[in-house]
Amino acid sequence: MKTLSITLFGLVLVLSTHSPAAAADPQVVRSEYQALQVEQVASGLEHPWAIALLPDGGALVTERHGRLNRLDAAGQTHEVTGLPAITAIRQGGLLDVILDHDFESNNLIYMTYVSATGEGDNGQPLTSTTLARARLDGHALTDLEVLFQDSDPAPPGVHYGSRLAWLPDGTLLMSIGDRGFNPPRAQDLGDYAGTLLRLNADGSVPADNPFVDHEGAKPEIYAYGLRNIQGLWVDANTGDIWASDHGPRGGDELNLIVAGGNYGWPAVTLGRDYRTQAQFGDSVRSKPGVIDPVVDWTPSIAPSGLTRVSGEHWPRWDGNIISGGLRSEQLRRVVLEDGAAVHEEALIPGLLGRIRDVRSGADGSLWVLTDHADGGVYRITPAG
Repeated sequence: MKTLSITLFGLVLVLSTHSPAAAADPQVVRSEYQALQVEQVASGLEHPWAIALLPDGGALVTERHGRLNRLDAAGQTHEVTGLPAITAIRQGGLLDVILDHDFESNNLIYMTYVSATGEGDNGQPLTSTTLARARLDGHALTDLEVLFQDSDPAPPGVHYGSRLAWLPDGTLLMSIGDRGFNPPRAQDLGDYAGTLLRLNADGSVPADNPFVDHEGAKPEIYAYGLRNIQGLWVDANTGDIWASDHGPRGGDELNLIVAGGNYGWPAVTLGRDYRTQAQFGDSVRSKPGVIDPVVDWTPSIAPSGLTRVSGEHWPRWDGNIISGGLRSEQLRRVVLEDGAAVHEEALIPGLLGRIRDVRSGADGSLWVLTDHADGGVYRITPAG
């Protein structure tokens, strides 16, 4: 961080501004068990939202305002053309991007974004979270097709969720936030708001989804009672699904997702009302039939991207969960034993600013995006 002094009406104001490390000047920082090297790979990105690492050593990086970038191995960014119409309002815009599980043979990518889907009674636009698939051809997208669009639109522009992850069986998970409008929607199985969906790769409904035969339920729903999942990671060996969910004031959650599970929002939450600081609405802190979080982050960290590291590259961190933090401006390392969290550590607090995404590279490195008007891509590796 750096400071800027401004004289206004005879008063000297001291402002803090975000100043990322130079790309040619990696920083070494300490943690409890491991020194870390933090290196800036790219800069000048406008609120980057997601990163997908490419087999050639480059990456795809989305910017929320509606730009997709191809980052080459040298750190140069190139705009990718051929995107669909995107509505960028507040938290909405171009969001997640992941590669097809057979990308090296088909060059397919999947992305989520916000699209305008109508107009409300007051003339305000209605928006939906949308999933599309396209073929990456150099710096262009071709053969774009919409696979899913939330049919329960709401006024813009918060809580779109929108993280994607593959399950080992080749089905695709997609989160949709509660949209910040009438939170009890997240308890309605006839509404996509506040859910985690499971889709086939072509957007169709898997026959073994938990609510396929449930009258009145959306058949794509895999889990519900969620507020705004913005971190999602799947263990490719076990199929375990880990998700980080935003609470209100406090009550951010790290959840182990099970098929058909109800995670409580807004009927059950550990968070507080923004205005009154009282227990949120009429909710309770626990309830039979509702799955409790593995971790309750109170005060909030505002969780973002999610991954896990292995002992092959991080011997002292084997199996630890790594979550990004927006408001908290940190990575949070969570130590798990027998499915329970036994220790946490804040990594690089305040060093980079708001962290929007974190992913693991094939070599074990952590790739991080910062959520700023002049955001960047960073690579974190063990030092020494």
